[in-house]
Amino acid sequence: MSEHRSNGAVPDHEHADEYFHKNPTPKSLSKHQALTREFIQYHLENSPNRRIVLVTSGGTTVPLENQTVRFIDNFSAGTRGATSAEYFLQEGYAVIFLHRQYSLLPYSRHYSHSTNCFLDFMEESDTNDGRVVVRKEYQDKMRRVLQQYQFAKQNRLLLLLPFTTVTDYLFQLRSLAVLMQPLGSRALFYLAAAVSDFFIPRERMEEHKIQSRDDKGGSQGSGASRQLVINLDPVPKFLSTLVHSWASKESMIVSFKLETDPNLLVSKAEQALKRYRHDLVIGNLLTTRKWEVVFVTRDGAERWLRVPKARRSKSLSGVEELVGKAERKHDREPVDLEGGTVTEGMEIESLIIPELALIHTDMIEHGK
Repeated sequence: MSEHRSNGAVPDHEHADEYFHKNPTPKSLSKHQALTREFIQYHLENSPNRRIVLVTSGGTTVPLENQTVRFIDNFSAGTRGATSAEYFLQEGYAVIFLHRQYSLLPYSRHYSHSTNCFLDFMEESDTNDGRVVVRKEYQDKMRRVLQQYQFAKQNRLLLLLPFTTVTDYLFQLRSLAVLMQPLGSRALFYLAAAVSDFFIPRERMEEHKIQSRDDKGGSQGSGASRQLVINLDPVPKFLSTLVHSWASKESMIVSFKLETDPNLLVSKAEQALKRYRHDLVIGNLLTTRKWEVVFVTRDGAERWLRVPKARRSKSLSGVEELVGKAERKHDREPVDLEGGTVTEGMEIESLIIPELALIHTDMIEHGK
């Protein structure tokens, strides 16, 4: 599919090519390529109809120095990606989980970032035999999570690949997309990672730690505090290149659009679809993202998914009064479904992923 540009702008793929040319290849890339190639081949040989989804998760860092001490980050802990991966596995997908190192992981997320210390879930056995056991009130939930994890592990359904910087992420995304091409329509890209919009080009980056004081006080060493001014360049718009060059034309590509202004959410999602020509944008507001999302497709459809009010989990950053404020007036009622979960309340991903699986099925059976 060709892109027509009448304003003389440089195509996105040329910016992407320049970015890869000027930045070093991550040391972990060849290892991750080998793991992914083997993972895909295993499922092609043993489960020819298996669908494989690439879930990207967590935030990306922007280093300020080559020998990095300081970096720019964003708020993402990988909650959306890790939770979604679990529900994709429940839908029968194999999952390649490209995640920010140390962010939330499928299954362990229920305990690794809990408000309780992990040790609070355990106690010494009351039989004085020296064993450590799960406390009774947590056993049912932990058993369910453990069973799901063991099933995914035993059936080789989950591949974990970490990244740290935005450069790591983009190199790995390009590599994974190319490796997934043999899957054709059975490949799904679920781009939930919060990718940095700006970075410092390597040629402008400091080699060593940026000093916080300009010490010119001789033996006194008092120094004068100074401001740190950083000029950032925009990260290339990789999504267009993913759609038109890296991924199979038959694959399904889903991106996310996060906004803080309810009046902009749907229109921004529509603009992204128009520009990048992929399949679906899932829009969400920062303050209601745990309770509602909107599916925006190229046919102009706007479909809202909402967790019923009685089953919404508590959120310190959420604002209940903003639920529904981003929706434009339509004749259709918003979807407000029930669903199962292994955590308290109801996770919006338990609605998102089954809906996506249905759309993906339709695309496989009838084409894009």
